[in-house]
Amino acid sequence: MTRILGIDPGSQRTGVGIIDVDAAGKTTHVYHAPLLLLGEGDFAQRLKRLLMGLAEVMETYRPDEVAIEQVFMARNPDSALKLGHARGAAICAVVLRDLPVHEYAAKEVKLAVVGKGSADKVQIQHMVGIMLNLKGKLQADAADALAVAITHAHVRATANRLGVNVREAWGRK
Repeated sequence: MTRILGIDPGSQRTGVGIIDVDAAGKTTHVYHAPLLLLGEGDFAQRLKRLLMGLAEVMETYRPDEVAIEQVFMARNPDSALKLGHARGAAICAVVLRDLPVHEYAAKEVKLAVVGKGSADKVQIQHMVGIMLNLKGKLQADAADALAVAITHAHVRATANRLGVNVREAWGRK
């Protein structure tokens, strides 16, 4: 059994989702939630909250691997920069625990979970709920984090079947 932590980084909310995947590739839901960063004072304090929140999640659930969504190009440069800082803080929290980090673009996640790279958040939420047998509406950031973890589980299973590493299994990386 491998435990995968999925992270959807954000400067206001960071989604976290944890799944277990067995040798056959079957996924099981473990945990999901958004880390709420607003209300923590200035931006530096939000980054601290992100680091501390991820540390707590990793200490509690002890993932074996981590998958994180890559930064997309936002229209607003300030927003893109803050998102990059949040993503960097999340990666630092993970590598400080010597966990392997796997990165996936949003289009790759949407393609893996929904079947098309242009899927919207509602479609992601719906498919994640079906794949993990979850009832009720999922919070968007947590659903995105679970989707990143599911994507990594699929890529891992393909890599194992092909006898290659994860990077080679996903193709053009």
